[in-house]
Amino acid sequence: MRKLVLSVVLYTSAAALLLLGADDPKPLNLAPYYPTPTKVVKEMLELGELKPGELLYDLGSGDGRVVIMAAQQFGAKAVGFEIDPKLVYQSRERIRKRKLTALASIEQQDLMLADLSQPDLITVYLLPASNDKIQPLLEDQMKSGARVVSHDFTFRGWEIEREIVVEDPEDEDIPIHKLFLYRR
Repeated sequence: MRKLVLSVVLYTSAAALLLLGADDPKPLNLAPYYPTPTKVVKEMLELGELKPGELLYDLGSGDGRVVIMAAQQFGAKAVGFEIDPKLVYQSRERIRKRKLTALASIEQQDLMLADLSQPDLITVYLLPASNDKIQPLLEDQMKSGARVVSHDFTFRGWEIEREIVVEDPEDEDIPIHKLFLYRR
């Protein structure tokens, strides 16, 4: 009986991985960590029209700066999704020290497995190929009226509602940033 149960479990797990198209169950790293400058974070949240009490998801939340600002300055409930355990720990500590745990949290999770049906605003700073990977998830799951703000890279085929350029001379590596607003 144990052999039969084990066989069924293994078969089901293998089938699930095949259905998901995963050759390797390891989470995908969809972008290198590059911290978004504070000025750009604020502009992303303003462009996304984030309001107090709304729910924000930051996909690939890095050190948590978008989540923290959304909670601290905009009064939003904010959740970040990050796979790097060091960045998750760092973000959670920053949230705890600022006493924002009632509004802000970080999930150590592959964002490809996140339920994207609840947020009012989703922020992303991913590579173009990564935007291509998450786009079907957003299209399938986002609720009507939800917004997406993408930093520097667009979503193919989506109509850009608004685009702004943010100049940040303090960012020596990338002094000019483009932000794109989309609405479902």
